[in-house]
Amino acid sequence: MLKTKSDIVENWLTRYTGEQLENFGKLILLTNFKHYLNLFCKKMKTDSPDWDANMPCATADGITMIHFGMGSPNAALIMDVLSAVSPKAVLFLGKCGVLKQAHEVGDFILPIAALRGEGTSNDYFPPEVPALPAFMLQRAVSTAVRNAGHDYWTGTVYTTNRRVWEHDDGFKNYLRSIRCLAIDMETATLFSVGFYNGITTGALLLASDKPMISSGIKTAESDKLVTTDFVDDHIMIGVEALKLIQREGTTVKHLRF
Repeated sequence: MLKTKSDIVENWLTRYTGEQLENFGKLILLTNFKHYLNLFCKKMKTDSPDWDANMPCATADGITMIHFGMGSPNAALIMDVLSAVSPKAVLFLGKCGVLKQAHEVGDFILPIAALRGEGTSNDYFPPEVPALPAFMLQRAVSTAVRNAGHDYWTGTVYTTNRRVWEHDDGFKNYLRSIRCLAIDMETATLFSVGFYNGITTGALLLASDKPMISSGIKTAESDKLVTTDFVDDHIMIGVEALKLIQREGTTVKHLRF
């Protein structure tokens, strides 16, 4: 019988990923995309995941990548069940739409905070509690980005459950008024539920579209170009950021949970 939260998450992490608890690395990469997980397996020379699992994963060099799906409910679920293995750090490699004219597709976004427009995180904290990443983890990501010869934008991301909004001028005006630099569907939930579960959480987002203008809305064709041109670097920067933490052996858990 599953009576406690610990009982539930220990059972469900294996149930959703198809992986035994003892096989998870202490460092976790999260993705929304099957292609990311495939590339991770190839680059890290590890076995292919169980694609029949709801949230397939693969592990190499103490790092586990999990494809958890799309949207804030799935983001909350994966952060809840990951509490079963108490990871040292969880880094989200997601895509986002950039909202400012100065930003371009292919830019890296390193969020310092996320606005909780998705609703899911309200089940964990009152609305006034901010969604923040772990500073030391974001610092490691910053170093990895710069070591790879890239730069990044930093600022606030707006997280929403609404997937189709690009036609809505009223919503666009709202996004302009809050002055966020990007929009996505998971970051605020991951930060909030990570904090709730005492898990050090960060994110590095890849700008995949410019949804505030009609010519910048993501299409099947434009997304293929993003994958071809930028995803390899996105994955390897994430891996290198976690390896920095591995090598230096320093703590990234700076908040009192």
